[in-house]
Amino acid sequence: MLRVRVYDNGRLLDGDETLLDHAGLKWVDVIEPDEAVLNKLGTRFGLHKLAIEDCLHLDQRPKLEDYGTHQFLVLQGFSTTTDKWADLSMHELHFFIGPDWLITVHDKGHGAIEQTHKRLDADPTGTIGRGVDFVVYLLADALVDRNFPLLDSFNEALEDLEERIFAEFPPRSMLQETFELKRALVLVRRVLSPQRDVVGLLARRGIPQVQERTTIYFRDVFDHLVRIYEQIDAARDLVGNVVDAYLSQVANRTSDISKQLTIFASIFMPLSFIVGFFGQNFDSLNHPALFGLMLATMVVLPVSMLLWFRHKGWL
Repeated sequence: MLRVRVYDNGRLLDGDETLLDHAGLKWVDVIEPDEAVLNKLGTRFGLHKLAIEDCLHLDQRPKLEDYGTHQFLVLQGFSTTTDKWADLSMHELHFFIGPDWLITVHDKGHGAIEQTHKRLDADPTGTIGRGVDFVVYLLADALVDRNFPLLDSFNEALEDLEERIFAEFPPRSMLQETFELKRALVLVRRVLSPQRDVVGLLARRGIPQVQERTTIYFRDVFDHLVRIYEQIDAARDLVGNVVDAYLSQVANRTSDISKQLTIFASIFMPLSFIVGFFGQNFDSLNHPALFGLMLATMVVLPVSMLLWFRHKGWL
């Protein structure tokens, strides 16, 4: 699907490929691209073949490449359907930035794109009217800012894990959940780490097709990525602490069980000796006093041992 937005003398036009030859600043949004559509756009705007090939295989790292007449930019973001980290889905967005045109290519919709369309509708002069590079900023900013709710869900999941670990004997499924969270954090970090460097390049002066007045806005996006990266590192440390706490709780619980079994064994060991000793040396009918002594010993001895264990703090 292809959507074309054109800004011409204060007017914002919205349509399909029939607007490609219309005068004005253009934003061409391509969803689920195929080779025929990209080749047609490549002929119309002079897109480099290597960049077109990258768009046909949406598995690129965040990057910024200069092809002379245009810049090729790849950014990635994440979204969830329920604002929970378990429903994490990665999105890849490709940009062709020309002097007065912008082409975005992606395989599925993203809230950042819809948010940018709404901002253009609300204020076309203050958005696309400032240049297509400003639209790139709006998309990058929305793409990055949508990571903050995701990190909040990460922190909530970590807090929940910590409470459950110290509240009860942790089941094995909790460890699996912890490692799933760790893998998600590694994925987010692997994507956003190079993306921070790419946005840092856009925040510098002298990048073709990026106006100097727009670089200030990209610095703000760069600051957001730095904050996100720091939160990810903090979350990774917390995940490590959760794993250590889980293993510690399991070890403590196992030690406590072993201690209780040892105490029971210690109590029954002398009882077994008493029963065996008296049972081999007298007849309970002919020696009632000794039989009573045996019963009294079997009651007093374990009670005394339990009191001694409690006194020592073993119980």
